[in-house]
Amino acid sequence: MLIQELIVENFMSYEYARVPFKKGVNVIGGPNGAGKSSLLLAISVGLGQTYTERSRKLSDLIRWGQDQARVTLILDNSKLGARRPEPKYQKDQLFLTRVLRKDGKYWFELENRAAGKQDVERLLGKFGVDPNNMLIIMHQNMVEQFSVLSNVDKLRMVEEAVGLEPFRNNVVQAKTKLTRILTQEESVGKLLDQAKQTLNYWRQQYEKFQEKKQLKLKRDFLNRELSWAEVERREVIVKNLQTNIQKSQRALSKIEAERQAVLDDLNSKSKHQQKLKAETKDSFDQRLILEREVAKNQTIIELLDQFYLETQVIETTIAKDKLKLLRSENLKELTKTSRNNIQKAVAQIKENQTNLSDLEELLDKISIDISKQHVNLSLLDFKHTQAVNELNAVEKSLKESEQNLDVSVAKAEQLGARVAVLKSASELQAEISLTDGHLAALSNVSEEIEQQYMSYSKLYLELKEKAQLVAENREKTLEEVKTRIQAWRTVMEQLLSRVNLEYQRIMNQTLATGEVLLSNSNDIETAGLEIYVGFKGSKPVALDAYTQSGGERTTATMGFLLALQQHVRSPFRAVDEYDIHMDPKNREMIAKVLVSMIKDANSQYIVITPSQITFAQQDANVITVQNLEGKSLVREVA
Repeated sequence: MLIQELIVENFMSYEYARVPFKKGVNVIGGPNGAGKSSLLLAISVGLGQTYTERSRKLSDLIRWGQDQARVTLILDNSKLGARRPEPKYQKDQLFLTRVLRKDGKYWFELENRAAGKQDVERLLGKFGVDPNNMLIIMHQNMVEQFSVLSNVDKLRMVEEAVGLEPFRNNVVQAKTKLTRILTQEESVGKLLDQAKQTLNYWRQQYEKFQEKKQLKLKRDFLNRELSWAEVERREVIVKNLQTNIQKSQRALSKIEAERQAVLDDLNSKSKHQQKLKAETKDSFDQRLILEREVAKNQTIIELLDQFYLETQVIETTIAKDKLKLLRSENLKELTKTSRNNIQKAVAQIKENQTNLSDLEELLDKISIDISKQHVNLSLLDFKHTQAVNELNAVEKSLKESEQNLDVSVAKAEQLGARVAVLKSASELQAEISLTDGHLAALSNVSEEIEQQYMSYSKLYLELKEKAQLVAENREKTLEEVKTRIQAWRTVMEQLLSRVNLEYQRIMNQTLATGEVLLSNSNDIETAGLEIYVGFKGSKPVALDAYTQSGGERTTATMGFLLALQQHVRSPFRAVDEYDIHMDPKNREMIAKVLVSMIKDANSQYIVITPSQITFAQQDANVITVQNLEGKSLVREVA
């Protein structure tokens, strides 16, 4: 960027002034208080330099008695080769204006249109100018200030001035990225530790939950086994009842067979009894007949005996012979016959009596047997009834047991397929009670634990993967930081090597020695620029605010700035009263070197000095400033 002209209106001691600038060295000279520094201040304000806005109120820069001031910079936007610095505007000149008002309102105008500070910064960036860099615009005392800056700040200014800040930015970005990654790694590590601790807690709870699940499964299996044990018990009952039914049926069949045998025997004996009774009756009837016959014969004998006695009476009346005959023939015969009949009947009666006695004896025996059989029958009937009742009871129990078995089977099947029962019901009950006790101890272990454990397991794995990824990124970023630091170190060492040679050459012209070094190059945060200088044959020492005199400091600083000149990317630079403490010889030598270095460069240098006479014999655009009656006036001297 080249400033073709500066236009100020009501700015500080200027009512109105137009200051033309040319390529190369532009020297603004004049007595103290003429308004020389005000022009550089106006340029800085127009460019939006932070230093000018921090050091004072912009409203204080407005000319006394005025409400508004304007600073306008006419920038050269001519084509450099095939394109313009700002291709947005297809014109050779760009008007950048800064308006200042007493009420504290300030704004930029670009091509007569309001613009924001970011727009201005973007525009200056395209021209390659950073007005906030001390090496680009040095106000009064900034040469001194530069010498007392820390080596770190000096190095950073140089980087920005020569356009190497991208290398630092790359390193800073990489280190920022590394710091972010380290912070992230630390955070992830803490989260991972917390997650691990939390996971360990939930793992313990999950193990309890798994134990609870196993206990529940065990209890379910024990209940299932107990249910099938109950089924087996009822099956045994049913089987035993079925066996008992078979036994009862066999016993009942045996009783019925015995009863039938007794009935058959009773029937046979009853028939035999009836037969004996009939025979006894017949025998008795025959006996009666015989007894009647005996009685009849007895009667006959009695009658005959009576008749015989009666005949004895009659004998007297009847002839004895005749009666004797009758008696002897008839009565004897009749009596004999009756007696024979009686004997015969008595014999038959005796025989009949014997037969009757035998029959009665048999009948009594049969009656006794029949009575015994009736007793046996009654007993068998009782046994039969009892057996039938027992069979009915067992069958009823069997039916109930079968129903209970079906219920038990259905209940057991709900719990699962049939399993082999290896323990007794009491053992199973005891084990179930023990398991329930363990489950009671785990009653506070909820079902949500598994979800929590899985969630934290997933989170832990994710954090672990993230930690691993962060660690990998850390290693990559560390390597990237090393690579970028090496790149930064290389370019800085190359730059300072060339600057050092030029610095030594310039210092030799002032009869001084010096050296420019890069310190702490392994750490970009503490790396610095060390400027050494030695005057009058003394050993070079570090440039600071205490060792050298004011003139020596400004000479060494300007020597360094001039050595750096060809590497500065900004085409515009300005310095205010750099030579105020220099002796005439060094002032003239620096002026000569400055003009010679800027002569062939496509750049613009504005120098403010009270001793423009040192540039009188140089190829420089000299501008003289005077102050008449409180007004600064500008006069250009070829």
